[in-house]
Amino acid sequence: MNSDSGYRVRKAIFRILPLLLVAASLLAAQANPAAAAPSVVKQLGSIRKLSGSDLSLETDQGATVVVHVQPGARLLRLAPGQMDLKSAAVIQLLDLQEGDRVRVRGKLAADGSIEAAEVIVMKQQDIAQQKQQELADWQRRGVGGLVKQVVAETGSITLTVNARTVMVNTTPKTSYKRYAPDSARWEDATAAKLADIHPGDQLRAKGNKSEDGSQITAEEIVAGTFPYVQGLITSVDPAQGTVTVKDVVMKKPVTILITTDSQMKKLPPQVAQGIAMRLKGGSPPAPPANASESASGRPRGDLNQLLGRLPAVTLADLKKGEAVMILSTQGSASKPPVALTVLGGVEPILTASPAGAGAQSFLTPWSLASAPPGADQ
Repeated sequence: MNSDSGYRVRKAIFRILPLLLVAASLLAAQANPAAAAPSVVKQLGSIRKLSGSDLSLETDQGATVVVHVQPGARLLRLAPGQMDLKSAAVIQLLDLQEGDRVRVRGKLAADGSIEAAEVIVMKQQDIAQQKQQELADWQRRGVGGLVKQVVAETGSITLTVNARTVMVNTTPKTSYKRYAPDSARWEDATAAKLADIHPGDQLRAKGNKSEDGSQITAEEIVAGTFPYVQGLITSVDPAQGTVTVKDVVMKKPVTILITTDSQMKKLPPQVAQGIAMRLKGGSPPAPPANASESASGRPRGDLNQLLGRLPAVTLADLKKGEAVMILSTQGSASKPPVALTVLGGVEPILTASPAGAGAQSFLTPWSLASAPPGADQ
């Protein structure tokens, strides 16, 4: 090859080399998109710590993610239930507080942190206010009791509420939730349907009631199975936070976990004797004498009011041989049943109802009926 030909070849190579490099880059990007550009992610959670423009975010899955709010990031404040970002208020970084709920959007860094270009905020006080409004609505328009019958054909549920029967009518718009086997928290309840509700379930419904309160057209329903345990304490383990009871119905010991959320009360002897006398006569316990009355003359209120005034006790107050009634979760393979409510001082009641009927007639009115969804149990 002469020098002139070699020169032309080298010149052609130099011309096409940049094109070859660009093509190689494009092929590499197609083969590995993640390497071509940082991933854009979204994350929901609550602010646990603030430090300048950095947030420590606790996700709904329990993980902790560091968020670096970028200069010029869009920060918006949404009211609970609000969906349209067009009506959201623009806020500043200084407006963020610990406990606020946020949704961040940005680039996922190599160390797992997020470089946020957008932060959507629901203020903690706004959420608390909405929760109080929801609780008030459940208390005003809700009813709770023990499921007696479910008729799928008509979409009706018969509830036993204190000494009366309430008919819960459902519609195609009724929404259903079911409590988790090891929790009585509304937040842990999952979507359900009418077919998931069974006799013996605890159920609470919210909707429009008839004038006499005997029927309710349900907008929302939450239900779950919560066993009753009643009998004598065989052991108390403060280290494990458990109490073991020889259940009079199942005829076997049942170990129940006591937590800081467990409500623990004790009946005064005279109150327990009064309830026992009514059970012996075949009547359910009467509502508190000072319960206010509705326009129909029926007591408005139930044993919740009475038990709410009883002194609280602790695990240390429970003794071997003491009679108790316990409403608990079902428990799971990895977690024992958790006590929702523990009631001591019930020896006369167990004597009056040794077969266990006393627990259902007595415990049902004040178990889940007194705590509307949204409240911590």
